[in-house]
Amino acid sequence: MTARPALAALAAILIPVGSALAQSDPGFFIPPGGGGGGGQSRPAQAQPQQQRPAQQPAQQQRPPQGAQRPPQPNPAPLPPGQPPPAAVIGIVDVPEIQRNSTAFNSVREEIEKRRQKLNDDLQREQTRWREEQQTLANQRATMNPDQLRQKERELQERITDSQRVFRDRSRTIEQVAQGALQEIEQALAVVIRQVAASRNVNLVLPRPLVIFNDAPFDLTDEISQQVNRVLRNVTLPPEGQAPAPAAAGGGQAPAQRPAAAPAQQPQQRR
Repeated sequence: MTARPALAALAAILIPVGSALAQSDPGFFIPPGGGGGGGQSRPAQAQPQQQRPAQQPAQQQRPPQGAQRPPQPNPAPLPPGQPPPAAVIGIVDVPEIQRNSTAFNSVREEIEKRRQKLNDDLQREQTRWREEQQTLANQRATMNPDQLRQKERELQERITDSQRVFRDRSRTIEQVAQGALQEIEQALAVVIRQVAASRNVNLVLPRPLVIFNDAPFDLTDEISQQVNRVLRNVTLPPEGQAPAPAAAGGGQAPAQRPAAAPAQQPQQRR
């Protein structure tokens, strides 16, 4: 991706240099021809300039083509609608909430532990593959070509199968991590709405978008405490087991949304 812009920049540098050299050559050869030669060469250069006005009619024909386009009618004005309410702003630092979340930290530690175990197993398996390849190379002189091809084919099949197993394990770990993160995000969204409603906030902004704010606008601490009360941990499937409920996420999402309504009912009673 970086080679093409570099070549384009190099071409942009070389082309003006070549054109400048081409224009500078006549200048070196005109003086030896005498003053008459220089006078004759200048009218010859004026002729291409006389041909340029011939191109102007072609350029002047373009505006009529643009003028032929039918003017777009202005849309009819809409009836007046209800103006939005006055903004009551709250600010939330989501990364800080994640750092303070016990559920998020426990999931991160478990996922990192599983990834490290997968990496260790892969390194041990790669070492075993190299040892078997070396053993086969040492036995090459004692086997005929058919036996050697058979041994090499069997070893390659075992390596291919092992690679597939490791890819499946890695995919399973990522699916578990994504499912846990979605559960935390859903709980965080519910808590943000709860805290915002308790303070009559109707517009919540992430902290990176705000240059300056007074402390009362920041809802991070209250939301962080509420998230830890609502979601202390996330139950992960056993290691090596794919998250089957997460695969049917389309059926779980409707079940989780109604569950958020009882959490908001105490605010409505106020």
